Amino acid sequence: MKNIFLITGSRADYGVMKILIKRFNKKRGFKLVLTGSHLLSAYGNTIKEIRNDGVKIDYKIKIKNSSDSAHQISKATGEGIKKFAFLFNQKRPDIIIVLGDRYEILSAVIAAYFSKIPVAHIGGGDTTLGVIDEGIRHSISKMSWLHFTNDQKGKKRLLQLGEDPKNIFNTGSLGIESIKNVKLVPQALIEKKLNFKFKKKNILVTFHPVTLENNSSKKHMAHILSALKNLKDTQIIFTYPNNDINGREIIKMINKFVKNKKNAAAFPSLGQTLYISILKRVDCILGNSSSGIFEAPTLKIPTINIGDRQKGRLFTKSIINCKANKKQILNSIKKIYSNGFRKKIKSVKNYYEKNNTSMKIYNIIIKAKLPNFIKKEFKTYE
Repeated sequence: MKNIFLITGSRADYGVMKILIKRFNKKRGFKLVLTGSHLLSAYGNTIKEIRNDGVKIDYKIKIKNSSDSAHQISKATGEGIKKFAFLFNQKRPDIIIVLGDRYEILSAVIAAYFSKIPVAHIGGGDTTLGVIDEGIRHSISKMSWLHFTNDQKGKKRLLQLGEDPKNIFNTGSLGIESIKNVKLVPQALIEKKLNFKFKKKNILVTFHPVTLENNSSKKHMAHILSALKNLKDTQIIFTYPNNDINGREIIKMINKFVKNKKNAAAFPSLGQTLYISILKRVDCILGNSSSGIFEAPTLKIPTINIGDRQKGRLFTKSIINCKANKKQILNSIKKIYSNGFRKKIKSVKNYYEKNNTSMKIYNIIIKAKLPNFIKKEFKTYE
């Protein structure tokens, strides 16, 4: 029996991996490791959600992060490497499973790589040209042994990075399968939990820092809030951004905006079930979250994707791309209410959707013959 560690560091990757965690959770030798914003009260202390799901938490790697400056995040990454190295040295997993591209996950993968522990990476090969995650994701791919991509283009990019085609599997987006298995919360219960009423028009706003642009996040958020200020007949639900550079500045702006507005409310974390239940009931998701690219199209919910954070991903007909400009944002909001657009999204196809994604990943990892070493040949193609 393999000693398998699955590592999650944020509400986002846990929501995506929840269905996979439930498959592995029944297996002897499986361990769940929590790190990152799961253990930070400022970002909703999402460890509570995991406990409520009845999933056993085996190890917690708390990484101090007193601010979201580049300096502090660099220090936090170093601290994470140190703590994961200690855990891996003590417990010696046979393989670790990670998703995505955050600095907490990078620290775990670096420690595993130095410890000669194979890594299974979910979501490699994607591109997001506006954020630091881009470089982190490709770095994780080069230190990984098994790769599970969201689409065929992701697989091609991993081949360009010299990865072995025998170890690359285009399984589709795990997050899409996860939302299909969510038991939606009734509207009345959502309103009671949030102390917030839905009305005729409702918008969900999730905006994260654009970490590869200098000082643009506050400016972009200011344009978004200026546009939303004009919507007198619309209910607005904000979720806090990721624990990224300048994330706390965005949180301050959100809190100031909602303070004296009866039609707006903000929440550090909603948890996957509540978030998807809300997403299903709003008129659109506005911001730059990957949930607008991956999950919203499957639910036939329009996305107003602002700026370059998601640039490089595949966009369906339900996604409107616009700049962080008040006028463009208001025009985009007007468009999502037009009869022609609403009719068009009913037949939208999600490029990232495949069947049985979690089962495919589970079976490949369970059946994989683990290498005695992680030496890899750089594959080249004429």
